[in-house]
Amino acid sequence: MKNIRTHKTRHGFTLIELMIAVAIVGILAAIAIPSYTSYVQKARRTSAKTALLDLASREAKYYSTNNAYTNSMTNLGYASAGPIAVPDATSNYYNLSVAFFSGTTGFIGTAARAGSQATDTCGSFTLDYLGVKGAGATNCW
Repeated sequence: MKNIRTHKTRHGFTLIELMIAVAIVGILAAIAIPSYTSYVQKARRTSAKTALLDLASREAKYYSTNNAYTNSMTNLGYASAGPIAVPDATSNYYNLSVAFFSGTTGFIGTAARAGSQATDTCGSFTLDYLGVKGAGATNCW
């Protein structure tokens, strides 16, 4: 009588194969997540800089009709008098405000970090009436 072996075909993965796949995914995630976070923070910085440039434009318009700058956000056409949430109230990453600089002959706009952007290395952004830009770190503007 012949010895007949029946071979069962195995389906699925071995434990070693699964562990290797998990390790590869972990390494890729460890590289990708910090890079993604960096790009997200850069995009949020762009929103803050755009908001400051818009504020400076509104101040220039106000100055052209009143021959003076203002530190009131409502005079500049914003909805509230307090700091303005950038980009909006639901996802607030910066608080935009304005103050007098050199008496009433100048202004300085500030975009202060808020929310999840508070740990950003660039810090807060500033822009004054002369167009001088400032940030908490170099090469951020």
